[in-house]
Amino acid sequence: MSDVQEATNQLLDVSLHENQESIQVMESGPRSESEQFQVTIGATVPTGFEQTAADEVTEKLGSSCQISRDRGKIYFDISVESLAQVHCLRSVDNLFVVVQEFKDYQFKETKEEVLKDFEELAGKLPWSDPLKVWKINTSFKKKKTKRKKINQNSGKEKIDNGRGDKTDERDVKKAFTSNPLDSHILDYYENPAIKEEVSTLVGDDLASCKDETDESSKEETNPEVLKFRVTCNRAGEKHCFSSNEAARDFGGAVQEYFKWKADMTNFDVEVLLNIHDHEIVVGIALTEESLHRRNITHFGPTTLRSTVAYGMLRLCAPQPTDIIVDPMCGTGAIPIEGATEWSNCYHIAGDNNPLAVNRAANNISSLLSKSQIKEGRPSWGLPIDAVQWDICNLPLRTGSVDIIVTDMPFGKRMGSKKRNWNLYPACLREMSRVCRPGTGRAVLLTQDKKCFTKVLYVNLKAQPVTTLGSFKVDLGILVQVGFVFSSPSVCSWQLRPLVALEADCQLVTFMLFVCTQALSGMGHVWRKVHTVWVNIGGLHAAVYLLKRTPQAFVHPSEQDGERTPW
Repeated sequence: MSDVQEATNQLLDVSLHENQESIQVMESGPRSESEQFQVTIGATVPTGFEQTAADEVTEKLGSSCQISRDRGKIYFDISVESLAQVHCLRSVDNLFVVVQEFKDYQFKETKEEVLKDFEELAGKLPWSDPLKVWKINTSFKKKKTKRKKINQNSGKEKIDNGRGDKTDERDVKKAFTSNPLDSHILDYYENPAIKEEVSTLVGDDLASCKDETDESSKEETNPEVLKFRVTCNRAGEKHCFSSNEAARDFGGAVQEYFKWKADMTNFDVEVLLNIHDHEIVVGIALTEESLHRRNITHFGPTTLRSTVAYGMLRLCAPQPTDIIVDPMCGTGAIPIEGATEWSNCYHIAGDNNPLAVNRAANNISSLLSKSQIKEGRPSWGLPIDAVQWDICNLPLRTGSVDIIVTDMPFGKRMGSKKRNWNLYPACLREMSRVCRPGTGRAVLLTQDKKCFTKVLYVNLKAQPVTTLGSFKVDLGILVQVGFVFSSPSVCSWQLRPLVALEADCQLVTFMLFVCTQALSGMGHVWRKVHTVWVNIGGLHAAVYLLKRTPQAFVHPSEQDGERTPW
């Protein structure tokens, strides 16, 4: 038995699952190919969408999946034959093969002792099978994308209008702001900090090929020496060491063990040391960059990650022939992801901003071009289209949409939280009109949770009058009677009387019921089913899954007979 085997046998409780033996060094003897290359793969996913990613792994790979206690990570077992399929998962960001996991690692009391243990740990790990997987993975992994910023002059940028000629950006902006109702949409455009973030993915194939050629020529000069780096990701408050100290000492031991060359930028192997409280996972990275970098070539100020877009779409469970609409599409990340994964549905991308519609159209065109190159023949296209419209007055028939999925303005980079109080009620009302009653769904992402929940449940303008039996009660009357409404939380309403009411218990019960019903703003057309808490660019946001109630849409003005039905 080799030294590595002896050292491995001395480590207790190191498997990811209690019955998992694929990453342990087995006794010498003949093994089949499937047994030899059964490994545990770890994946980082958008925070909050761990269960969604686990469901995708089970559906596409047929493997059971374990959600880590450390948020944003999942683990699953596969054979090496399925490695290429792992790179096609839509919900994962980064992949790594697990070398070994310690579920309850006992840290020593002093920093010196802990760092010494890290140095000794490198020589005790079963590196053989994970390194074989890393070598096989080199033919599957996506190469790192070359990116560069474009210096934009606000008055000189030319926009492709689809007819081959270029339009001055100032002319487009002037035409767009001529409508006073639309002018506030371009407020974000005046912010120079936002304009600097508008970048384009440059497909500089010649440059990338040259870089790869240079790197390969260097490797051929000295092929036996690999370059590596160690990355430590640490979470927990009771550690006496820092992430840099752990990576430094563990990396030094790895270098001493393999005789590799340390390189922090142009590395061949990235060793991961993930520490969460008393849990340690050592792995080898299988991706050079996040898998969410796909589809989008023309970026806007608030481009959504493709992995988050997939998670939002999967929440609403699209069915064949469904019509899926993103009324505030931006660069079109959600509809494009939907058209790629759910090609048996029809996707509509719309936005009020012509610049956003232009970016979405260019991203769709770029995706079609890539599809033609990949298939080697002309493509029949994708079930997706882009259109410019007003979110508050959609050119769609009532009840004609099955699913609405959109990223609503946070009020940070685009719009403002003050304007959200006017925008959100109008959006939800128009969405309830076009969405199919009874079966329609909506998945909405927003960071302005206070505004959204109060609009959904406390919109006084949405239902100013309510009825109970033969009684018809106006909120204004209730306020005059002497009640003030306060809502410390959506679920617990408090009624505080300003004046004493000489009424019996039945009247008080009646008033409480009326108040609850009258204050349920959009609750009569939308029912909240599920909430997913996510991290979007460091902001604590929420994804709301709403179900359209069977109640038919009635415009507020129709109550007085001023408006004909849609």
